[in-house]
Amino acid sequence: MIRIELPAHLRTLARVEGAVQVEVEGPVTQRSVLDALEARHPALRGTIRDHVTGQRRPYVRFFACEQDLSHESPDTPLPEAVARGAEPLLVVGAIAGG
Repeated sequence: MIRIELPAHLRTLARVEGAVQVEVEGPVTQRSVLDALEARHPALRGTIRDHVTGQRRPYVRFFACEQDLSHESPDTPLPEAVARGAEPLLVVGAIAGG
């Protein structure tokens, strides 16, 4: 099971508390995890990734194992600790400003 930590507003939208767990078949990548998340919680479609392009939305960041994975290819395998369920994939809302 892959654990995903969502920001509070997305947990509210998905009507979940705490971490979300999803099962992923095949390689564990950003794309496969987000596909599984959106399939399990359809209310999240379009909130993390654009409906048309599938690209990460601005001001949304992905972190795992103390690494910023936001600019990695969506098909790059996630760290082994995430694939094993030992560490969560963090979806974080970024803040802009000075």
